[in-house]
Amino acid sequence: MPRYARLVSTGRFLPPIEVSNDDLRARFDARIPEFVDKMEAASGIRKRWYAPEDFATSDVALPAARQAVERAGLTPDDIDLIVFGTDSPDYITPATSVVLQEKLGAKRAGTFDVGCACASFPTGVAAAAGIISTNPSIRHVLVIGAYLMHKLADLDDPTSYFYGDGAGAAVLGTGDTPGFLGASFQADGAYAKHWGIYAGGTAEPATEENVKAGRTRVRLVERYPPEINHEGWPRLVRKLAEEHGFAVGDIDFIIFTQVRKASIELVMEDLGLPLERTHTIMEEWGYTGSACIPMALDDAFERGLVRPGQLLVLVGSGVGYNQASVALRV
Repeated sequence: MPRYARLVSTGRFLPPIEVSNDDLRARFDARIPEFVDKMEAASGIRKRWYAPEDFATSDVALPAARQAVERAGLTPDDIDLIVFGTDSPDYITPATSVVLQEKLGAKRAGTFDVGCACASFPTGVAAAAGIISTNPSIRHVLVIGAYLMHKLADLDDPTSYFYGDGAGAAVLGTGDTPGFLGASFQADGAYAKHWGIYAGGTAEPATEENVKAGRTRVRLVERYPPEINHEGWPRLVRKLAEEHGFAVGDIDFIIFTQVRKASIELVMEDLGLPLERTHTIMEEWGYTGSACIPMALDDAFERGLVRPGQLLVLVGSGVGYNQASVALRV
């Protein structure tokens, strides 16, 4: 008998330190007049939330993971595998997933990290679903997206406007009928030098000089063309629908990477889907990177925007660039 993955529960964590746009005006307006006003109008972001400075990304992920596990009616001992998506890891190595495993007390679970930025959560869901469908011993997989980029940013850099911390999580279990329907991916490494942290790895190990130069901090080196998302997201969604046997119009709810509200509105119009079939959180929570899709998903469930039996699509877009989409019947 075929074995399918299904979405069982979700959870999220929003850290406690509010950073409003008024706070950023005090930081930026003297040297970049009207910068915050322009960024708010372009992105829709009005505030973001920071974790305490003694937190690591695994600490941000832990409450979201606990909530998802509890809502699934499980204990950490029931988790067979942890898939952790982030581009703000605790360490270069070991994997943040194994650090979280210890903090969560999920002693039976195997772990691995997914590191394709904001495409990490749908990529992690696709990987978890494939593992569930082919491994009878894997019954419950915890998939997490977490972001603590404010600690890796220069807060005097204008791009720090976007970064908010947070985490979202989901538990995938097993079912006899398809819950997870499929995934599609696309990427273009020609953009790998546009936005990232370029020192501290093997290409450029950390030195006193490059630390002082800020190269171990996240930087926007060159602006991404807007068509990467404006054209890439609709192309990816149409590919997903064609490859997995549904029409775009069949999608009941769709969630995108939460970086620019106007981009989501433009793509929804391109796809011919009403705005009621999507959800945005960047206005109040900022751009939470690897965490934004599961955080938006959990909030949509809480608000009753996503209901059992609906066709759900998640679309992630991360620096590099990587893009990933998944379709699930919830």
